[in-house]
Amino acid sequence: MKYYIIAGEASGDLHASRLIRAIKQNDNQANFRAWGGDLMQKEGATIVKHYRDLAFMGFAEVISNLPTILGNMRFCKSDILQYQPDLIIFVDYPGFNIPMAKFAKGKGFKTAYYISPQVWAWKENRVKILRKVVDKMMVILPFEKSFYQRWSFPVDYVGHPLIEIIEDYKNNTDPAATRKNLHIEEGKKIIALLPGSRKQEILKKLPIMLEAAARFPQHVFVVGQAPGIADEMISQFTNAFENIKVLKGDTYGLLSIADAALVTSGTATLETALFGVPEVVCYLGSPISYAIAKRIIKIKYISLVNLIMDKQVVEELIQHDLTAENIAVSLERILSDTMAINQISEDYFQLNQLLKAGGKASVKAASIIYSMIK
Repeated sequence: MKYYIIAGEASGDLHASRLIRAIKQNDNQANFRAWGGDLMQKEGATIVKHYRDLAFMGFAEVISNLPTILGNMRFCKSDILQYQPDLIIFVDYPGFNIPMAKFAKGKGFKTAYYISPQVWAWKENRVKILRKVVDKMMVILPFEKSFYQRWSFPVDYVGHPLIEIIEDYKNNTDPAATRKNLHIEEGKKIIALLPGSRKQEILKKLPIMLEAAARFPQHVFVVGQAPGIADEMISQFTNAFENIKVLKGDTYGLLSIADAALVTSGTATLETALFGVPEVVCYLGSPISYAIAKRIIKIKYISLVNLIMDKQVVEELIQHDLTAENIAVSLERILSDTMAINQISEDYFQLNQLLKAGGKASVKAASIIYSMIK
């Protein structure tokens, strides 16, 4: 069978690569053409566009890059028509994927959505569109199934893919090797800095994170550099600091040895929690994007950890609250306050159990997908 997959971000590349691997277990004649990244390519997909050329963050940034986005959509439509897949699989990335799902359904293609767009956060009316253009929706957060039920849209909860990914990593990797490769002496506390996988995020947040790090010369801070980010993008900020190291393309290796973390909002907040690392969540958007978001986004929290648990498990420093001073206070708390650390650990355990209840996400999703077209 011929599968066309659209994943527009690093996390989508990760989850789609696991899905491709699982689909091949059911369909040994599977052929994949995709928008994604290196991980999907390693699983055998032909990559049409790399996600590093697609990721635009925030309302203002999307508007300023609208000609590029529209051009990508035109190309994608043409590519789909030429390839004629048996099934099109959309992976999150709603700003691009929802319009493409409308196009695909209009042209008579079968459609599946793996990892629901976060329509529960804003513009709930998009569910009406999804219900019409998506043949099968697979969700990965426990509360999403009941959300869609309120809209009379039956969906499948398949569990969260990060559970299997992180468990596989822990079972096959020695954390001591990462510490040794970074030349960090025993006894030193390690704080992970995860400034994001987009240039816009890094430029805004990394300097503030580093300013806070300078207040803790006794600890080692390690910047987790995303694979698609050029070395100079990070080194222009880190070269002036003595207690800063950089680890490229190995976020999990970093989290496996970290005592605490400063994390950009997004999937990384959940990854950090599943590694059991106390964290402070950092968000800073452009003033225009933030002003728009405040008016239309209805959720209580920005981190997946807090959203899933429906309470504040980890502290969130958002926009004007994201200062070096506030980061330093919050970081000191999760490094030395025993009560706070124990509470986070207990909440993380409950989070893990909740996400495990859904099963092995990629395997369940692949089975559902294959049953659609076999």
